[in-house]
Amino acid sequence: MSQPVAAAAAAAAQLQGQGPAARQGGGGVLGPSITNIVRMVMFWYFASKFFGPKRPPAEPGMVMSNLFQKGEPLDMWMYLSENEKFNDFSNEDALIWRETNIPYAVWSPGSTRTHTLTYYPSEALKHNGSLYAHVYFSRWGYPVDPTDPEYEQSNAFGRTHPVVAFLRKPKDGKRRACWEIQENKESVDKDVGPVEYISYWKPNVTINLVDDFTRYPHNNVPPNIAPYLNIDPSSNNYYPTVFFHEFWLLRDKLIALNETVEELPLNLEIGPISMTKWQIFLQMEQSFQVQRSYGSMLEGEADELKRVFLEGNPYFLGLTMIVSMFHSLFDFLAFKNDIQFWNKNKSMEGLSAKSVVLNFVCQLIIFLYLLDNETSWMILASSGVGVCIEFWKIGKAMHVEIDRSGKIPMLRFRDRESYAQNKTKEYDALAMKYLTNLLLFLVICFSIYSLKYEKHKSWYSWILSSLTSCVYMFGFIMMCPQLFINYKLKSVAHMPWRQMTYKFLNTIIDDLFAFVIKMPMLHRLSVFRDDVIFLIYLYQRWVYPVDKKRVNEYGFGGEDEPQAPQALEGSDSAAAAAQQSGAVAETSTEDKKTK
Repeated sequence: MSQPVAAAAAAAAQLQGQGPAARQGGGGVLGPSITNIVRMVMFWYFASKFFGPKRPPAEPGMVMSNLFQKGEPLDMWMYLSENEKFNDFSNEDALIWRETNIPYAVWSPGSTRTHTLTYYPSEALKHNGSLYAHVYFSRWGYPVDPTDPEYEQSNAFGRTHPVVAFLRKPKDGKRRACWEIQENKESVDKDVGPVEYISYWKPNVTINLVDDFTRYPHNNVPPNIAPYLNIDPSSNNYYPTVFFHEFWLLRDKLIALNETVEELPLNLEIGPISMTKWQIFLQMEQSFQVQRSYGSMLEGEADELKRVFLEGNPYFLGLTMIVSMFHSLFDFLAFKNDIQFWNKNKSMEGLSAKSVVLNFVCQLIIFLYLLDNETSWMILASSGVGVCIEFWKIGKAMHVEIDRSGKIPMLRFRDRESYAQNKTKEYDALAMKYLTNLLLFLVICFSIYSLKYEKHKSWYSWILSSLTSCVYMFGFIMMCPQLFINYKLKSVAHMPWRQMTYKFLNTIIDDLFAFVIKMPMLHRLSVFRDDVIFLIYLYQRWVYPVDKKRVNEYGFGGEDEPQAPQALEGSDSAAAAAQQSGAVAETSTEDKKTK
């Protein structure tokens, strides 16, 4: 909870497969991903609308239109070939699907056709070979073979698409046990080479004909549509756009090709798609690519987001999108109030200075772990800023001095007077003593487990991985010293409650995401452990009364308020006047009795 970039670091570690995030199973991935997609789509729209190149209006003769009419019947041929260029139309073995009389851009029961078959791969395909689907359309009754006497170029069109995808091999295979690194150092050096790719079979091929009858100027075709337009050179008009829809084809649905594969399923579908829907899919896929290039989205996060849309309730997804916006807002407000608290804090009374130092060490460990795993520069920059902020907090919690007495200048830390001259330092040291023993025991146990059952690149990577895993798994324990200090002082007036409120709201949102993202049950339950710490804080706030003598989150006490002295003076003067009037009354009574 005290790490501002823990979620980003966990997402980066998940890419390695051996990182702590893979065991931790954080739940804050969906919200930022949806927010980034919406932001990218809006940015693209306004950038193309207001900052796009200005072209002169096209003349009436310089406008191109669709060569086919809406509802016109089409015939379709689909061939499979290991060659990217196809011209063997007479090969009946290559033809796997034939459909006739398909109405173009019409939503009717006959406009969608499906076909399922079993494909038997060749030996070349099993050994990283390629396979392409060649789809051709023509007007009803016209051939697509250029050698046919009745063939006309304006009546037929087609598109080629690969059925085999080549994806990068996971890096986990290059890791090995630490003791094997010294024994087989030469073999380890040989493993470090070019990136390996594995061929995967696409079991689903969806072909969509775009319902597009827009009249495009030749000099002003939208840049996202231009790569898909197939223009007839004789008439300068365009053929219907053929779109291979793979947005919902997730990676876990792909089938790895090797020597053991004997048969492969292939599900085919042909149908129409609207222009708006087609554009939405193009923009979302482009947004995923941009976020991956900048390092803000990992390879598996896009599939997880798509899985949520496929398997989730649409109303629940809408609620999740709204809540994710609040998550970003609360995260910003928590960061703002955290900086504001430490910038205005004048006293360390009741605050744990050693927890601030421990948070800095944890942030530094996370930054070194990300640096060792070659994480993207965006996540590294975010983690580096977090390290700088934690070090700045140390300067606010303690006196930081530069000792130049030796040959090498060194930093020296000294406790502040408000921290050392009361019981806070004693309670903090006592709590940190028990905490250090517990954490040291957990770190040693987990390090031994990681050394025995997991694989690492080097001994340095093993140390960083073990420490980072302990930070993620047991990081919530670092807030226990503050709970102990509150218990001993019987006060919580010194706590930054505004910042903690925003963090508590973000924790509740993370709990909501834990039910959305697919993860094991034990990992899902681990998300709720931070809630226990916050509930204890709330219980302490309810049990311990407000002590106005103690400083609040801005370094001021209740007696420092400007109205308090005036009220006190007014009450003192009123009491003095009452005493004087009482004395006068008593004197007058005694005089009457004397008389």
